[in-house]
Amino acid sequence: MPHITIKMLQGRTPEQKKAAAEKLAAALTETIGCNPAHISVSVEDFTPQEWQEQYRIEVAENPNLVLKPDYHPEDVLKK
Repeated sequence: MPHITIKMLQGRTPEQKKAAAEKLAAALTETIGCNPAHISVSVEDFTPQEWQEQYRIEVAENPNLVLKPDYHPEDVLKK
């Protein structure tokens, strides 16, 4: 343990997801000193429409959020 979940808009390649997971795991190892063999990472893809509800749950109403984004979830519908 720890486990990282990355939630993002769909469209990234498996290679991009793996690279992001590896860099996040390395940063976590460096920052908190955990054993890299204990880190797991999952990636969940969402459409812009699906992200609206997920944003509410994962960001807007999440009391454990430690880094807040500077955008509105509706912004991703405009792309």
